[in-house]
Amino acid sequence: MDSGAAAVCAEKASEIIKIGQVDDVQELQRRLCSATVPERYIRDGDDRPDHAVVDDERAQERIPVIDVGELQRGGEDELDKLRLACEQWGFFQVVNHGVEEETMEEMEKAAREFFMLPLEEKEKYPMEPGGIQGYGHAFVFSDDQKLDWCNMLALGVEPAFIRRPNLWPTTPANFSDLKCSETLEKYSVEIRELCVRLLEHIAAALGLAPARLNGMFGEAVQAVRMNFYPPCPRPELVLGLSPHSDGSAVTVLQQDAAFAGLQVLRGGGGGGWVAVQPVPGALVVNVGDTLEVLTNGRYKSVEHRAVASGEHERMSVVTFYAPAYDVELGPLPELVADGEPHRYRTYNHGEYSRHYVTSRLQGKKTLEFAKI
Repeated sequence: MDSGAAAVCAEKASEIIKIGQVDDVQELQRRLCSATVPERYIRDGDDRPDHAVVDDERAQERIPVIDVGELQRGGEDELDKLRLACEQWGFFQVVNHGVEEETMEEMEKAAREFFMLPLEEKEKYPMEPGGIQGYGHAFVFSDDQKLDWCNMLALGVEPAFIRRPNLWPTTPANFSDLKCSETLEKYSVEIRELCVRLLEHIAAALGLAPARLNGMFGEAVQAVRMNFYPPCPRPELVLGLSPHSDGSAVTVLQQDAAFAGLQVLRGGGGGGWVAVQPVPGALVVNVGDTLEVLTNGRYKSVEHRAVASGEHERMSVVTFYAPAYDVELGPLPELVADGEPHRYRTYNHGEYSRHYVTSRLQGKKTLEFAKI
């Protein structure tokens, strides 16, 4: 999708999408009585966060932790761990990943400072109804849709044409586009380098040349979203973020250590929801829909969600990394064995991106776009 098409989509969205009353969750949390949550946030039965959750201690033992430094040194055992993580989990944490600790701390500090600003300041960068950049609630398309217990600031980073400078906050100063966004720019460069390295190792784990995936991505698209989850008086009734898979190739998440709010769905649902316990200094990586298509389903994107806490606020910084919009995607011929059916069609990535961002978060439903 080029910038003109994106602008047209945004204009049409603001004209026809009626999302009803959508409160700022931080302001809502400050106003609420101890046991009150508005009806639009209360989930139904099986959609509630206490449904089918796996015990945290057992889950932590199984979530893979990959040493990127060891991968860089050519460690075959670590490469095999990466392959199994992509095949069996679609989620893993990475350590020795090359993103400086100071950079991560500065990014978290800048994001937290933004969310602590007065509401009238944050509302200077509004997310349009049906939009995906700015401050507010993304993926809301109707006035009767259940809402997530979360505030978001989402920004396009690369290529330059996807940026919307009017939505880049000028306070705190580290976010200002006019000041080169020093914190976000530095963070995004280091995360982008990590994504390139990870895709090299993922390709090698598939038996491909290390440059195979990066070489077909063109000028890769990168976006960042900061999520803030305030405490909720009834966390057992709400979700911080609805279950979904990501439309990216890979997603890199930095989560604070306050509360294990990220949960991954195991075994297509049969294994329950598993909490991803924060590992000091680690980043969480997950396989996106794009990699599922390219590998013909060998590596699968996995549903994940965020839950709220009754006591702790939580914040995460999420980077989405995907091919250029003009790239044609489909199962790689090298990964489709003789006689094996193609599970996905060939399509334009820009068309899939448009489909993804104009659909509500609903498990892996958006991937039906690509299935044969």
